[in-house]
Amino acid sequence: MPSFLDFEKPIAELQGRIDELRDTAADGTVDITAEVQRLQAKSDKLLRDTFARLTPWQKTQVARHPERPHFKHYVAGLFDEFVPLAGDRAFADDQAILGGFATFRGRKVMVLGHEKGDDTASRLRHNFGMGKPEGYRKAIRLVQLADRFGLPIVTLVDTSGAFPGVQAEERGQAEAIARSTEACLAAGVPVVASIVGEGGSGGAVALAAGNRVLMFEHAVYSVISPEGCASILWRTADKAAEAAEAMRITAQDLRTFGVIDTIVPEPVGGAHRAPGAAVGALGDAIDKALRELDGVPAAELRRGRRDKFLAMGRL
Repeated sequence: MPSFLDFEKPIAELQGRIDELRDTAADGTVDITAEVQRLQAKSDKLLRDTFARLTPWQKTQVARHPERPHFKHYVAGLFDEFVPLAGDRAFADDQAILGGFATFRGRKVMVLGHEKGDDTASRLRHNFGMGKPEGYRKAIRLVQLADRFGLPIVTLVDTSGAFPGVQAEERGQAEAIARSTEACLAAGVPVVASIVGEGGSGGAVALAAGNRVLMFEHAVYSVISPEGCASILWRTADKAAEAAEAMRITAQDLRTFGVIDTIVPEPVGGAHRAPGAAVGALGDAIDKALRELDGVPAAELRRGRRDKFLAMGRL
């Protein structure tokens, strides 16, 4: 059973009643089939109705759910022959940003993205998906390597933002992010980016400057977190829900603004409830995007990305 979010308490209560019934009749002396089916149907309807009208702040909570698929799950479910490449050839290897050569549905590609980790030890090892300068310089190296060998680039974005520590700033965090964005924009091969959870600030854009930008139905993508925005505007993070509403951070809003190209549907209740189905849906969307970009000349790919990003924000 998934971990329930605060706004899912009515669903959690129904599931609790179902579990209690099953435990009570575990010996088989009482037939509870009809009652369990009734409660399960009620729970399923409540789940569908709840997720059909999520607020931006609730979507933010879903996007951050610890049981959502992460980079390693997408690699395992979609890519064969993954060969990880490490290090920026300048300082160190950053485990928050991973990547390497792989085969995607018979096509050789370069895949890279953020890895948040899924337990305490791995989250610390991957720094919760917050890349440092050496992570973005590794991304630059991999993008340029893919360009040299004519390999399409697939990126998976899931970060609250680049690491804001003093040492990261000392090592040129802003410059590394800008150079990574530049490398994606300059690549002469197709670049397909996917926002699979959180897309936070420049740390996300650095891997998301693609010809096609895909985004999961309940993912979020913004220049700053709702809490950060609320702290700046109202001097308190308690206004995060209001900030999320005002910032227009949902896939539905961003598709309207032309910031993303495709909304990838999630299983009912979010990607964490059926990770396999979510991974498969994203794979189909990536495959479709790559097919649309097959045979497009390098100059046209670069021009398309340039025009796409310059058009954002025009009134």
